[in-house]
Amino acid sequence: MSDAPACVDSSADRRPTPIHGRLDRAKHLHAVAQARQDGQSQRAAVIGAGVARSTLRHWNASPAPLAPAALSAFVETPEGVVWLRRILVAAHWSIGEQGGAGVRVVCDFLERSGLSAFIGASYGAQQAFQTDLEEQIVTAATELRGTLAQAMPHRTLSIAEDETWKDGMRLVGIDAVSNFILLKQRSDARSAAAWTRALEGGLEGLNVTVVQGTSDEAKGLLAHVERDLDAHHATDLFHLQHEVSQAMSLSLKRTEQQAETAEAEAKARWQGECAAEQAYHRRRHGPGRPPAFAARIEEALSASVQASLAREQAHAHRAEAKALIGAFSEVDHPYEIQQGQAQTPEQLETRLGTLFARLEAIAEEADLSERLRAHLAKAKRLTHSLVATLTFFFMMVNTRVQALDLAPAIEQAMLDDLIPALYLERAAARSTRAEPRHRLRELSAQCLAPLRQPSHPIQSLDPQTRHHLEQVAGECADLFQRSSSCVEGRNGFLALYQHGHHRLGPRKQQVLTALHNFAIKRPDGTTAAERFFAQPHPSLFEQVLERMPWPARPARRRPRPARQPYLVPVAA
Repeated sequence: MSDAPACVDSSADRRPTPIHGRLDRAKHLHAVAQARQDGQSQRAAVIGAGVARSTLRHWNASPAPLAPAALSAFVETPEGVVWLRRILVAAHWSIGEQGGAGVRVVCDFLERSGLSAFIGASYGAQQAFQTDLEEQIVTAATELRGTLAQAMPHRTLSIAEDETWKDGMRLVGIDAVSNFILLKQRSDARSAAAWTRALEGGLEGLNVTVVQGTSDEAKGLLAHVERDLDAHHATDLFHLQHEVSQAMSLSLKRTEQQAETAEAEAKARWQGECAAEQAYHRRRHGPGRPPAFAARIEEALSASVQASLAREQAHAHRAEAKALIGAFSEVDHPYEIQQGQAQTPEQLETRLGTLFARLEAIAEEADLSERLRAHLAKAKRLTHSLVATLTFFFMMVNTRVQALDLAPAIEQAMLDDLIPALYLERAAARSTRAEPRHRLRELSAQCLAPLRQPSHPIQSLDPQTRHHLEQVAGECADLFQRSSSCVEGRNGFLALYQHGHHRLGPRKQQVLTALHNFAIKRPDGTTAAERFFAQPHPSLFEQVLERMPWPARPARRRPRPARQPYLVPVAA
């Protein structure tokens, strides 16, 4: 790579670009020093290095930085200049781009670490460096995407789509399996036509077929997926649960709070009546009928008991409704998470109907308003979409497995054991609690145990064929998608990022997308692009590093004139 011109520190005056860049300077100095060590004169050394003696004297006359001598000598070598560039790019990459901090934080890092002795740490110099870095990140990611697309195998995609509202409306589409951002485009409309045009641009050059789209029930998205893409639309389960929560949660919580208040008031009244009776008997009284304390206390006690029962019922209604909302997530699986057996669409429809029947009974007992019951009815109408998604899943799985043309015993093992085991393993990875996670992994291992026996027909296949079957089974397990949480999570990340920057410009959003796809790694060490294109790729950081200019030298600090007091007397 040729030596790029050095950035000029903004604290210095505007001056022409130096003839010798920083790396050239380090190479010349190293060559002269090596020639002097070999016994050559200074004149012969500079002639051999191809640099004027006056230039060499100017370089050697530069003030020595306030840093260890060994480090100062190292950064004047070619290796030291390359190391400085790596440190500076890494600082902007990790602090400014991924960390979300500003340029001033990078400048502060250079000052505190002592690197400002070798790198211009002014805001102007580092702002120009960060701008160049962001442009190179976007360019390198675009080139990398095109290179990987040329060799990618054909893939069937299940995409998650939604809008985000960061500095204007943007349409976002993500591959639900690999978490690769396919689409992030500014748009003035979210109609079906706008979504289709945007996705066509996002899929340009990719060897893929969209078979499923997961999103909310917006009419534009429905028409975009079902009509324009001719794909299956999978309803986001969260939106069904959200509708049920809107119908039940707040109203039941308010009812429980009112019941607790009524219980406390009834108990206080009963205690007051008891205290009044005790106070009456402690005093001496004349003739006359005493107050009917027994009747009052009995009435207050009865009211207190009724209030306690009402509070217990309200608490039970709220707890049961919360459990039923969570039960939707446990029921909506192609394989039962208790036994690992396939769940038919009829079974799913029956279980969903049972959940809604109990929710409707709670709504009746709690006397919810018609407006709230309308939310519950809206959620119930979505059950047919969940059942349709399950039907689509098994249809696609059977088609994929039958296309392999396997022996009957191996085909049955794929359908009954291997695919369920891989699905349960994925469900375990998504579980947030330890107990169900361990249980699902044990259930997955139980499904795999017969296939690992030497006597099983699948073990008679060659390793390459078994690897291919595992790959197909994993793709089948990934076909069941019931959530667009990858898009919601990305939108939440952008919201936090925007909170610290007040705005997200187009270039910054492109940079964040490039880092998401090609730089950020999961615990298994893979990027989203590596999972999406099914092939490793060169490091985005290393590619950008080779394109960046050399760090600017720190400008010579000039003394600032002392500020004169405002009330200096003027000479007469």
